[in-house]
Amino acid sequence: MAGELTTKEEKHTVGRLKSRPQFLAAREGEKRRGGFFLLEVLDRKEPDSQARVGFTVTKKHGNAVERNRMRRRLKEAVRLHAGFAMQPGHDYVVVARRDVLKASFKELAAELKFRVETRPKPRRSGDGRPRNV
Repeated sequence: MAGELTTKEEKHTVGRLKSRPQFLAAREGEKRRGGFFLLEVLDRKEPDSQARVGFTVTKKHGNAVERNRMRRRLKEAVRLHAGFAMQPGHDYVVVARRDVLKASFKELAAELKFRVETRPKPRRSGDGRPRNV
């Protein structure tokens, strides 16, 4: 029939961060550093809500045309490759670096997917003891 969906798959959508307080709250979460961007992840403790993502490109990385191109590349990488890996109830902020423009899209998408899926190693306690003892 015309107008019916041909697939029964449920699409995994990712919401957007839109206001400044949402971006600032994500800064308090964990940071996952990468070569092309910094990924800030905040667990909102709401497992029933969808994941949300926001993008930040500062003015030091170029003029408006270049910043918009960086943002568009990151949005498309999230849409195609990393959106399904984002945990429900989490906020993700992608802070772009200048190298986003020079990287191939395949490298960019792989790095983003890897950063979203991996958890950072737990930090060692700062008890002042040498590590080799």
